[in-house]
Amino acid sequence: MPESWWGNAIFSLVPTIVLGLIFWMVMRMILRGDRTARREYDRIEAEERAKLGLPPKVAGASTGAAAGTGAATGAGATPGTAAATGAGATAGATASAMPDAVVEPVHSASPPDPQ
Repeated sequence: MPESWWGNAIFSLVPTIVLGLIFWMVMRMILRGDRTARREYDRIEAEERAKLGLPPKVAGASTGAAAGTGAATGAGATPGTAAATGAGATAGATASAMPDAVVEPVHSASPPDPQ
């Protein structure tokens, strides 16, 4: 253990800096790997769409069934009608890809106290 003030300061800061650099490198590798995987997935998807004769995917469009159509997202639909609430469009186009959730009531073990 160093006896001088500067030696103690360096001895204390070096492990923190090293761990910070390791964390930064790991996060950088994760983010770059994710970016590369998404880029490759988009490239493969574009090739497959071209093989099938489908139009190219619009950048930034959601992949839901009602994405971009406006039919179930509320464009021209009256609130409460099947066009506005049906097809899983309760939370926009992203919810249309997920099935409707079944919500069950919560039962307490004992009845509430009458006061």
